[in-house]
Amino acid sequence: MKDSLKIMDLPKNERPQERLLRYGAISLSNSELLAIILRTGTSKENVLQLSSRVIKECDGVQGILNSSSEDLMSISGIKEAKASQILALVELSKRFHSYSSGTEYKIKTPKDVADLLMRDMGSLNKEVLKVIYLNTKNIVIGVDTVSIGSLNSSIVHPREVFSYAIKKSSAAIIVCHNHPSGDVTPSIEDINITKRLKECGKILGIDLLDHIIIGKENYLSLKEKGII
Repeated sequence: MKDSLKIMDLPKNERPQERLLRYGAISLSNSELLAIILRTGTSKENVLQLSSRVIKECDGVQGILNSSSEDLMSISGIKEAKASQILALVELSKRFHSYSSGTEYKIKTPKDVADLLMRDMGSLNKEVLKVIYLNTKNIVIGVDTVSIGSLNSSIVHPREVFSYAIKKSSAAIIVCHNHPSGDVTPSIEDINITKRLKECGKILGIDLLDHIIIGKENYLSLKEKGII
C-alpha cells in the first residue's frame, strides 16, 4: 500500500523525531533530518531509505539546495507534496542566510556580497549572473537573476540589468556571477561587460559599485583589483 511505511512504524528508539527531542538535532544524520520533513516513505521503502536515496541522487545536501521542483520530482518516490516540503525547507534555509529573513542586509565590503550569495552560487555547474539592488544606504532591496549560461555581451544586456533597478528606484547595483571551474580570474569578456555596465549606470544615475566573481569557496572583487 503506497506511503504505508511511516516514521511511527519504526521501533521507538529508531524514530528520528524521538531521537531529535531526546538528543538534539545535531545527533541526527542528514537522512534522518530529511525523514522528519518527508514523514512517510513509499510502498517499497521506509522514509529513512527514501531520504537517504534522495540525498544520494541529489549528490548531497548541497545538491538538494540547488534542486528545482522538476529535479526533485524526477526522483522515484518524490511527487508534488514531498517536493513542496523539501523546497519549503530549502527556501527557509536560504532566507535564514540572507537578507530575506526580514532583517536589513547592508553591503559594506565585497565579503558582504560573498556572504550573501556564496551559499547559493558556489556550487552551481552553470554560470549565473545575479544583480544586487541597493538603496542610498547600500541596504539590499532586491536580488535578481539576469542570465544563465556563459557570459557574453550579447546575453548580458544593460536593459535587463537596469530595468528592475529603475522600477525599484535603486541608487546602486552590484553585479555578481560565478565561475563553475572555481577559478575566479576575470575573463576579457567579464571585464568588458563590467565596463559597459559601469558606463550605462553613469548615464542612468545608478552606480555600479562592484562586480564580484564567485568560485567554489573564494571570490574576487573587480573593484578591489582596480578594474572598475
